[in-house]
Amino acid sequence: MSEVFYIDLLIQNDDFLLNTGQEPELCNNRQSIGQDIVHAILESGLATELIAERSPTLRADIFTRLELLVEGDERIVPGTVTVSEESRSRLWVTAETEAFGVISAGVML
Repeated sequence: MSEVFYIDLLIQNDDFLLNTGQEPELCNNRQSIGQDIVHAILESGLATELIAERSPTLRADIFTRLELLVEGDERIVPGTVTVSEESRSRLWVTAETEAFGVISAGVML
């Protein structure tokens, strides 16, 4: 197992995941980076813009902005980010991290 560099509280269904002792579960490294990417996308407002936009050209622009947002994370290798639309209510983000390989994360819009 690799060394732990990033530690975060694990969030599922927009809430902290609690263990049997009602204490927050922790996540680290790959899972933490993926979770940070999802939150960055949601907090940026780009997901909301994507829902509202119908023009294919302007939607493509939003996807490019999403990729640039994710690439702005220092833990991500630039040029490796792919953002695709799984459905009208879910995005799929794939990127390569500097230290932990490829990660994938789903973003519910």
